Amino acid sequence: MTGRAVQSDQLETGLWHPLDALARFSHRRPLLFDISLALIVDVVASGQLLVGGESRWWVWLLGQLLVLPLVARRRNPMVVFGLLAVIAFVQWLTHVPLAADAGLLVALYTVAARESQLRALGAAGVLEIGVVLASVRFAPARDGLLGSLAFLTGMVCAALFGGIALSTHRAYLASLMDRTRQLELERDQQAQLAATAERTRIAREMHDIVAHSLSVMVALADGAGLSNRDGSPESTEAMRKVSETGREALGEMRRLLGVLRDGAGAVGRAPQPSLDLLPDLVDQVRAAGLPVELHTLGKPRPLPATAEATAYRIVQEGLTNTLKHAVDPTAVSLTVRWSEAELCIEITDDGRAPQTSATTGHGITGMAERAALFGGSLSAGPLGQSGWQVTAVLPLQRSDLDRSGSRR
Repeated sequence: MTGRAVQSDQLETGLWHPLDALARFSHRRPLLFDISLALIVDVVASGQLLVGGESRWWVWLLGQLLVLPLVARRRNPMVVFGLLAVIAFVQWLTHVPLAADAGLLVALYTVAARESQLRALGAAGVLEIGVVLASVRFAPARDGLLGSLAFLTGMVCAALFGGIALSTHRAYLASLMDRTRQLELERDQQAQLAATAERTRIAREMHDIVAHSLSVMVALADGAGLSNRDGSPESTEAMRKVSETGREALGEMRRLLGVLRDGAGAVGRAPQPSLDLLPDLVDQVRAAGLPVELHTLGKPRPLPATAEATAYRIVQEGLTNTLKHAVDPTAVSLTVRWSEAELCIEITDDGRAPQTSATTGHGITGMAERAALFGGSLSAGPLGQSGWQVTAVLPLQRSDLDRSGSRR
């Protein structure tokens, strides 16, 4: 199921169209539907009395009493059925056949649809006793007693099994609705966990990069202080304060972000990825069987280490997704486009989508989290009948470029 939920007025979908429309109206306007149903039965029953020339007022009253309780059949199905059964027995005692007895079938259908099967079978047994009594006394069918029993018993069975079928259909759809809600909840939880894991990974990388930069800054400050030992006391004191401040910042950062490390110390000590390593990454993916072509447009420029790592990870994740999910790709293009204002990364393939729907991964979520970290954006989607494209845009701030210019 792809919708957020199945509405209550759609429980009888899949029925024959007129019945489907009738069921929808019943769920949207239950009271109006029940009043209309009672009026229809009342008109039929009154027509029988008019044709028969019935003039006794209490017979008309019995007919009305067999119909009017149907208005409340949804609220108290068993009470309504019991009341109609008592009135029908009074009718049988007075030896008056009435077409309004059809209200008992409606009441039985309601019990079967809304109550337990045990109660439904009990109500059907009571009504079957009434069928036997009515057949013995009135024999309404042309074929006599046996024909009447067969006809009326068939009507009872139809009302009983119709109500049970509706109840089963509702229970099945309710289970589907519950399963859909559960799957949506699990999907949202998995997306949140994936986003949290990606943010933790980014924080670990930032911890390593910033720790390295602070360590270099402290070393340079110490070296400047030592080389300036014979210089002015003010500059020496300034370098000492820079060194102390750097050490304090490094210690605080390690205390705050050190808990994000996963225990794999070798991973933390590995060189941080950069765009200079893209040719090596492309060679690795080619060796895995993916025909990748790397295109660099514009003039590359220095970037902060965190921005370089972000761009590299986006390319790495995008190529990994293509390798995992694209079916028979014949051409994969990786374009790194530099401009004055932004860095644009495009990964395009001509592979077909998988035939079977797999569980949605979180690679795109992770790439979007990384791009958003630098105020960028990421889009991913199919290209016509075949192919897939991932586009990431990272804005280039002049202040960041100036601060990182001395790194290369």
